[in-house]
Amino acid sequence: MVEMNPTRSGEQREAGSKEARGAEAGFTLIELMIVMIVIGLLAAIAIPSYTNNIRNAKEAVLREDLHTMRGAIDSYTVDKQKAPQALDDLVQAGYLKVMPVDPFTRRSDSWVPAQSDSLSSIDQTQPGIDDVHSGAQLSAADGTAYSSW
Repeated sequence: MVEMNPTRSGEQREAGSKEARGAEAGFTLIELMIVMIVIGLLAAIAIPSYTNNIRNAKEAVLREDLHTMRGAIDSYTVDKQKAPQALDDLVQAGYLKVMPVDPFTRRSDSWVPAQSDSLSSIDQTQPGIDDVHSGAQLSAADGTAYSSW
């Protein structure tokens, strides 16, 4: 009777199975194509959502910037008893630290001031800028022009 060394036979089995697996290692072309299709589908779902979220964030920033600048115009008009003649007057007088950057034009000099000849309060002595709008020529998600906000 021949005795087999159990350790040795285990090593032989491992070596044989490694050789068998070596020929089957890797992915088939079909498996790789399926993975690429799944990645493509996920990207097709995620990218439009991402771009909509970016646009919504820019619209929120624009609304807040317009609100802040309009508040500064009103405060300047009440305090100085005259409307600002240029948007830079708000920065020079300390009502704004810096002129905000329009999120759509990416410029701080693209704001469109709205001048008025009417006086907004009894104490006001000189007309000037009474509103401000974005200089962007794009339309919002609701269909309105950013320049009309």
